[in-house]
Amino acid sequence: MESLGKRIKECRLAKNLTQPQLANAIGVSNGIISIWENDINEPKASLLKKLAVVLEVSTDYLLGLEN
Repeated sequence: MESLGKRIKECRLAKNLTQPQLANAIGVSNGIISIWENDINEPKASLLKKLAVVLEVSTDYLLGLEN
């Protein structure tokens, strides 16, 4: 199963967004996206929801519960 970080990165690249652009869109600092994408830490539920909206995928997809 793909990690949450890998799915975030995959979706971000599919939307042609840089890490700073995604960070700005959800209201976090630039470095946090890298931390998530490298599976060092995971976003809180409220930020996971914002990620799903910006990336136009479901939270279940990001969490690996659906393909």
